[in-house]
Amino acid sequence: MARSLLYSVDASQNGRTGGLMQPSIQQAVILAAGLGSRLRKDERDYLKPLYPLRGQPLIAYVMQALAENRVAEFHVVVGFEKDELVPGLRGALPEGARLHLIDNQDYMLANGISLLKARGHVEGRFYLSMSDHLFPPEMVATLAAGSRDADCLYLAVDRKLDAIFDMDDATKVRTEDGRIVDIDKGLTDFDAVDTGLFTCPDTVFEHLQSAAERQDGNCSLSDGVRDMAAAGLARVVDIGDAFWQDVDTPDMYGHAESWLASRLASGRAAAE
Repeated sequence: MARSLLYSVDASQNGRTGGLMQPSIQQAVILAAGLGSRLRKDERDYLKPLYPLRGQPLIAYVMQALAENRVAEFHVVVGFEKDELVPGLRGALPEGARLHLIDNQDYMLANGISLLKARGHVEGRFYLSMSDHLFPPEMVATLAAGSRDADCLYLAVDRKLDAIFDMDDATKVRTEDGRIVDIDKGLTDFDAVDTGLFTCPDTVFEHLQSAAERQDGNCSLSDGVRDMAAAGLARVVDIGDAFWQDVDTPDMYGHAESWLASRLASGRAAAE
């Protein structure tokens, strides 16, 4: 995939914390198993990860932002209409990167099960992203720089609450001293919003498994994060002024498209 004007980041500082060089994360898990029914017009419409935005599929933006932060191994969890989806994933893969497919036949269950399917496929720390979230590589770099403790999960959060496009749909987070206290869409007492971008230790799978066992074999990502938070192992990194958007509905798609058009126009003007 050709580099877009949207994506320009100096990744030389990726992994630097407090003047100490930490090993950079070079693998990512992307969840792409769901139906995407809120965005698709009908069953003949594009699969959600392949939904075109300014000429490129949504998941291509996710992959490129991660690739510009040294990610070379992409583990994509597929399920719904996987045979139709996979060729599009291969076409969206950044140059030089490797694609690993993980099959989730239980894609009707919650998204925590999709991540749990990656157990045994990844070892060590990894990025976790949804396939339908738009964010710039600068946000990935910010998250990487703030992920200081190798044993902890870190969630990139947005504290610009007045700027959230659809707060009712957002997953809310309550934090204290940089640690996650609670996370859920239904929270009324919160100070940040979940952007859907994480750095995770591979011990996250143990916490997801524990959460699933308590809930008849099903669990969301938020359930797993709460389990890690109870152990003091879930923290946040503030994305500052960075823009991001969950593209889950036509209205969200329009908002993301408007921002992307503005970014591209600004990039072209700066280059002239």
